[in-house]
Amino acid sequence: MERMVQVAKELRVKHNFHGYIHLKSIPGASDELQQQSGLYADRLSVNIEIATENNLKMLAPDKDFSSVMNPMNTIKNKIFENKEERRKFRYAPKFSPAGQSTQLIVGATTDNDKHILSLASNLYNSQKLKRVYYSAFIPVNSYDKRLPALNEPPLRRENRLYQADWLFRFYHFTMDEIVNDNNPHLDLEIDPKLSYAIRNPWIFPVDINKASYETLLRVPGIGVLSAKKIILARRYSKLNLLNLKKIGVVLKRAKYFITCNELKAATINEFLPEKVKQIILAEDNKQLKTKNRTKPLHTQLSLFSTT
Repeated sequence: MERMVQVAKELRVKHNFHGYIHLKSIPGASDELQQQSGLYADRLSVNIEIATENNLKMLAPDKDFSSVMNPMNTIKNKIFENKEERRKFRYAPKFSPAGQSTQLIVGATTDNDKHILSLASNLYNSQKLKRVYYSAFIPVNSYDKRLPALNEPPLRRENRLYQADWLFRFYHFTMDEIVNDNNPHLDLEIDPKLSYAIRNPWIFPVDINKASYETLLRVPGIGVLSAKKIILARRYSKLNLLNLKKIGVVLKRAKYFITCNELKAATINEFLPEKVKQIILAEDNKQLKTKNRTKPLHTQLSLFSTT
C-alpha cells in the first residue's frame, strides 16, 4: 500500500500528471496511508470480491468482511469530512473526489444473483459507493477443487448484473423488484427491466399521457431521458406512437406495455407474458443477424461476446 501511494504521489508531484487515478486500497493499511492515498487518487477502491462471508473465507481464509468494511468506513468518513472542509475552505485539498467503489467476482462461488445484488444495494446505501464493479470469474486452473470447473467466464451473467445495477442507480428500482426469494437469479435471455415487466403484467399497460415519472421508468424501452421528455412534451398535447418514436422510445419493446392517444393495440394483457418475451427475443435475434451481415468480422465477434 505504501509503494502504491508513493507511485501515485510521484505521478502527481514529480510528473505533473493530472489525469484520472483509480487506486486500490489494501485492507489492513493504516489510516495515515488511507489519508495519503485519497489526496493523490481520484477514486479509492476496497474490493470485497465475494458476496457472502462463508464463501469468502473458503477462498481467502485470511480475509473477512470486517477487514473490508473498516477501511470502507474510513474512506467514507474522510470523503464526508473533506466535503465539509471544502465548504469552509475553498482551496483545501480534495480527498478521493470521485468517491469509492468495490468489485464482486461473479461465478467463482455458489452465490446467486440475489446474494450479489443484496450486498451491492446495501453498500450503495450504507457506504455511499459510486460504483460496484462485477467481474466474471475466469477459470485458470483445474487443480483447486474449491473453484468451479467452468468452460468459459460467465460474461452474460456479468452483463445482466451491470444492467440490474443501472436500475438501482438511475431507475429507482429496489432490490426486491429485480431479484427476490422467488426469483434469486437474473434471466440471462432478457434484460432485468424486461424481466420485471413480464413478471408483473398486472402493472401494465400504463397510459403514457398520465403515468408518473417513476412508472414510466419501469416500462421497457423507456429510458431516463425519454421519460423526462415525455413528462415535458405531454404538457402541450397528448402523445401518440409517432411522438414517442421521435422522443426516442424503443417501441418494439414499449408497445406491449403502454397505451397512448390512439386506437387500443394488443398489449401484455392480450398476450401471455411468456409470448411477449418470445416475440421480443425473436425481434432481437433478427436485428442481431442483420447487424452481423453488415459489420466486419472483428466487430461481429465483439458484438456477440457482449450481448
